[in-house]
Amino acid sequence: MVALAFLLLSAQDFAGSRSCAACHSGIARSQSATHHAQALGRTSDGRWAFGAGAQAVTYVAQTDEDTYVEYGLSWYRKIGELSLTPGHASPDGIAYRTFAPDANIMRCFQCHSTGRLRLDASRAIEPGQPGVRCETCHGPGAAHAAKPSPANIRNPARLTAAAVNDLCGQCHRMPPAAGSATNFENPWNVRHQPVYFSQSACFLKSGGRLSCLSCHDTHVDAKPLGDAKCAECHSKPRHTTPVSNNSCVSCHMPLVNPSPLLGFTNHWIGVYRLTGPRANPLRPLLQRARR
Repeated sequence: MVALAFLLLSAQDFAGSRSCAACHSGIARSQSATHHAQALGRTSDGRWAFGAGAQAVTYVAQTDEDTYVEYGLSWYRKIGELSLTPGHASPDGIAYRTFAPDANIMRCFQCHSTGRLRLDASRAIEPGQPGVRCETCHGPGAAHAAKPSPANIRNPARLTAAAVNDLCGQCHRMPPAAGSATNFENPWNVRHQPVYFSQSACFLKSGGRLSCLSCHDTHVDAKPLGDAKCAECHSKPRHTTPVSNNSCVSCHMPLVNPSPLLGFTNHWIGVYRLTGPRANPLRPLLQRARR
């Protein structure tokens, strides 16, 4: 129950994205249109919709005071209709106890929202603010809103690359601890970007300079920097095979399709065999860089 208590009873003070917008209107406006900001919403029939719909949306609803159900059918953009939810064997759905010791359903809500979770009179989960907004990355901002200062707000740009990886990993999965077993051959694990990125020689040998923020601007949904960032260190890459017009990312961070309806970029930057009978977008050909 420790995890549950932490999620519900945090004493930190959140101001809400409207308070942030009072001084940072442009950034707040662009961030509100991102997939992060739209990661959680309500359907017309009152269900919770998890996901912005860039690839899919999964539905969740409370069924009684101690139970939520994750519906067995999700909406997929690729086909524009419902199909089986990842991890489900049937359309029947999976039930989660609200107050289970592992707090799984609480964690789902926490990672798709911002601020403290609360319980209403029917013991339904009420997010502080739906979607991943300013204070998920910058930390509780009430003190900063009252008296703005760089000293009372977190700026991820000032964090080390490893710290940024850990910050994003709180929801996108933490990098594996040294010696822990991780199945890098499971295509479903590729959606856990910090896990794979943490294995990359580019990350490990960057001297703390290469992080999630090196390629991704979390305030907009623009295409990641990709090739431009690669060129900063690899201005004249040596290729042993002819290179077509493919980008660096398409070859060295290949797309992995754990299902016909979903695709995720492999963030373990490396050299892959992508053609022929031994093609494998999961396993780099070169040995994993040593930490």
